[in-house]
Amino acid sequence: MIRKCDHPGCTKAGTCRAPKSRDLREYWMFCKEHAAEYNKNWNYYADMSPEEIEADWERQTFGAALKDKEQANKEQTDYVNFLNDFITGRDTFDKMPAKRSLPGPVSSAFRLFGLSITATWREISAKYRVLAKQYHPDTAINKESATTEFAKITAAYETLKKHFGKK
Repeated sequence: MIRKCDHPGCTKAGTCRAPKSRDLREYWMFCKEHAAEYNKNWNYYADMSPEEIEADWERQTFGAALKDKEQANKEQTDYVNFLNDFITGRDTFDKMPAKRSLPGPVSSAFRLFGLSITATWREISAKYRVLAKQYHPDTAINKESATTEFAKITAAYETLKKHFGKK
């Protein structure tokens, strides 16, 4: 149902909504001209202190306001120190043990699926379903190569299944 514009004296249809307050639960219904005028002059942050504005921005951006500024500053300092140590004391970092790499069959399985080694089990399962449908001998066009490909895909899936500890 179309309402009349909420601007006093206007008889046009109120087809554009504009917020009445910061909580964005209630709205004015204005015609296009009055909505544009209202929105141009409306300030979401009116009557808020700089600290309140920052807390609101952090809540909207990160999901929660940053409560402990001292902890944040400490973490920032720790990170800067880490970077400085890394740059100036490179030999310390070079002596760190190397990361283990994935076994060859697991890496090959990820490559066959066209996925990165950081893929989740859900992504692997979804990709397996797609490839299995594509290369299943009952549905594929080229039956001879499909049988070989399907066997490779199934073996790769079993390798990844074992790697992820699935039964």
